[in-house]
Amino acid sequence: MSVNYVCRHCQTLIGRLDNKQVNESLLGFHFLTPEERQDIISYDPNGDTTVKVVCDYCKEALDANPELSLVTSPLQ
Repeated sequence: MSVNYVCRHCQTLIGRLDNKQVNESLLGFHFLTPEERQDIISYDPNGDTTVKVVCDYCKEALDANPELSLVTSPLQ
């Protein structure tokens, strides 16, 4: 199982965990509500997991320009 962390705005790969012993409990996914899980986590048919987060660049851009959060794809 590979866990890929990808920016939800610019689609940049932020990091990857390649470890068969990693599970959702160790990653803290069990703290998420079902709605948050559906929004943040997706499972690929090959068994990989993709976690959508926000990279530092996009966070800074959104903090400096909050109106960008109103646009569907603000930082592409």
